[in-house]
Amino acid sequence: MRKTVRIKRYNPEKDDAPWWGEYELEVDPTDRVLDALHMVKWYKDGTLTLRRSCAMGICGSDAMRINGKNKLACKTLLKDLPDVITVEPMLGLPVIKDLVVDMEPFMAQYRSVMPWLINETAPPPTERKQSIAEREIFDDTTKCILCACCTTSCPSFWANGEYVGPMAVVQAHRFIFDSRDHGAAQRLAILNDPDGVWRCRTIFNCTKACPREIEITRAIGEVKKALIFSRI
Repeated sequence: MRKTVRIKRYNPEKDDAPWWGEYELEVDPTDRVLDALHMVKWYKDGTLTLRRSCAMGICGSDAMRINGKNKLACKTLLKDLPDVITVEPMLGLPVIKDLVVDMEPFMAQYRSVMPWLINETAPPPTERKQSIAEREIFDDTTKCILCACCTTSCPSFWANGEYVGPMAVVQAHRFIFDSRDHGAAQRLAILNDPDGVWRCRTIFNCTKACPREIEITRAIGEVKKALIFSRI
């Protein structure tokens, strides 16, 4: 089948403003948007720049805006899209070139919530054990692949880049509710800020955008509830 792929292009070294490149492609129904982008780069215009790695929906590196919605290019089938497909870089992060955005502001928010296990007690002879019920409390938020689909779909983040964003709250949730971790109070203090969890307006864009189907808005609500009932 034939598809027209419209890609938002921008090379800061020579372009004064972004422009749209339009490419006609002959594709198979089971091809993905990533396959279409490869066709453009390999056979149409080698200057096209995109970011990708595993191409299996695990690394999250090929997140982009496809027909107005954040998706992973490697998981989006062409047969599920109209004849004209628009592809853009994610919103809210600086564009380096074409579909590649600067992820450093996003990763800085990730680091800000201390996304690692905090436990100063002596390690036991084996692993630090927890029950199935204890694991279930935060199991959903362990699925995050740091693709940025949630944060860059959030109007609060578009309006204020200082907002810690849905991803950072998800990463904090994963440790706040981990029975083996002792750093919940520190993370809650970080999120108890005008640019922290309270800037969430419960719009649900983040939950809809998540390729791992994490219930992000629910997790944010649980962190808010923890703050309300804590001594922070």
